[in-house]
Amino acid sequence: MRHYTHVLSNGHSWLSGRVLLLVVTSSLSLTLAACSQSNTSGSDSQPVKVEQSATQNAQVQNESSAPTNAPVNSSSSLLKNVSATVYKDANCGCCKEWVGYAKNNGLSATTHDVEDLSLFKERYGVPQQMRSCHTTVTTNGYVFEGHVPAKYMAQFLANPPTDSIGLAVPSMPVGSPGMEYQDKFMPYKVMQLNKDGSTQVYAAIESPAQQM
Repeated sequence: MRHYTHVLSNGHSWLSGRVLLLVVTSSLSLTLAACSQSNTSGSDSQPVKVEQSATQNAQVQNESSAPTNAPVNSSSSLLKNVSATVYKDANCGCCKEWVGYAKNNGLSATTHDVEDLSLFKERYGVPQQMRSCHTTVTTNGYVFEGHVPAKYMAQFLANPPTDSIGLAVPSMPVGSPGMEYQDKFMPYKVMQLNKDGSTQVYAAIESPAQQM
């Protein structure tokens, strides 16, 4: 009897491992598919080389902004009076989709293709675990990392929490602005970044409607 109990226990552990691997693999595949689908056209920017000095000052060249025909969830003036610079990889399709989305919500955006995004994330205080595929910095110094919905950018800028430096959507959640893929949606959190390096939940997004 003990022998069968041992076999069943091992079988359960093996099955659980297989299920966990399947879930993780499926989530990763879905994220990659959404970002790959966004990257259907050539880069609209010229590459910018970044040279790291002792003070981590990077030199970049101005480039054209993202195309205005990028798919968007809505068109509004939420970010009408906001200007920002977006640092991204030249080959990132979902980055361009997010910039197009932000511009359709009123953001005045200038994009820069950079070779080493980590330099800019470090410069603007984005913690490692909060990082995504692009970094947006407003003219008044606030940081918005990744696929942050325009709704929460506007809400944050209207009343910035004390000692905060911006917001972040870690990784690339499928269904977030710029990461649309069919009718798929993965719940995610918009995180508040603080000056002391700490983070906290700013908003929990459980459905696409909450992004509007």
